[in-house]
Amino acid sequence: MVEELVIAVIAVVCACGLYAMAAARVVKQYERGVVLRLGRLREGVRGPGFTTVIPFVDKLRKVNMQIVTMPVPAQDGITRDNVTVRVDAVIYFKVVDAADAVIRVEDYRFAVSQMAQTSLRSIIGKSDLDDLLSNREKLNQGLELMIDSPSIGWGVQIDRVEIKDVSLPETMKRSMARQAEADRERRARVINADAELQASKKLAEAAKQMSGQPAALQLRLLQTVVAVAAEKNSTLVLPFPVELLRFLERATPAQAVQAVQAVSEAVQPVAPTPAAAAPPPVQASEEVEEAKEAKEAEGVEGVEKVETKAAGPAGATAAERR
Repeated sequence: MVEELVIAVIAVVCACGLYAMAAARVVKQYERGVVLRLGRLREGVRGPGFTTVIPFVDKLRKVNMQIVTMPVPAQDGITRDNVTVRVDAVIYFKVVDAADAVIRVEDYRFAVSQMAQTSLRSIIGKSDLDDLLSNREKLNQGLELMIDSPSIGWGVQIDRVEIKDVSLPETMKRSMARQAEADRERRARVINADAELQASKKLAEAAKQMSGQPAALQLRLLQTVVAVAAEKNSTLVLPFPVELLRFLERATPAQAVQAVQAVSEAVQPVAPTPAAAAPPPVQASEEVEEAKEAKEAEGVEGVEKVETKAAGPAGATAAERR
């Protein structure tokens, strides 16, 4: 009798131990427990710590309440200005209602991932290339609103969405590089033109100041001559009087030509003048003809002498007869 009682007590203790082991559950600090009893949601969410359920009747679903970092796969799309790009992003979200995350959606992670991909493609089609490259904050906010709207009913809150990278075709990269180079060249030319304008204004002020003192312009000319002479080169500097230029401005065209000729004669070396008693062209031609006749006469006399020597006395007689 005693043995049967001891066996019964041991059996009860083992059954209680097995029941306690089957009913005991531990929920971590960053988790919440949702209990389904015979498939029906129990009111209340189990907090962190030790809790129990009815074995084979209740089912405890643990939901992670931490912020989840999920990369969005790169999506190919065409922007509003017809440029093909490849964009990838990252999304940060967390569960704020464990019961809705279990009851209202089958897999909230997969649902959020698919919603992020479709929203990313939609935001690419609505944006220009310049917005994707320079105005990402605005696009991130729009993408966050597009994903957060349906996810509220799933018990999920979108914390942040960031566009990671925008990949462009190589042809588009070269075009953008040429555009940037052209823009920099344009700015350089504008700056150079502005500098020329400022320099011209300063030169105009200097000319106005020097116009009252002509000696100042002469001093400036001498300084320029000194600066040029300081360099070891073969440059020849001929100062040109400014008063002559002013005279040419006021003079008539005929007077200006005469003044320029006078200056050129003063600068150039004087060439030797020909002989004053040069004969006219007619006299020169007569002298040439007389010289030719004299040469012909000398030639005839030479021939006669040769014939005389060759013929002897007969030749002399013939010559005398002639």
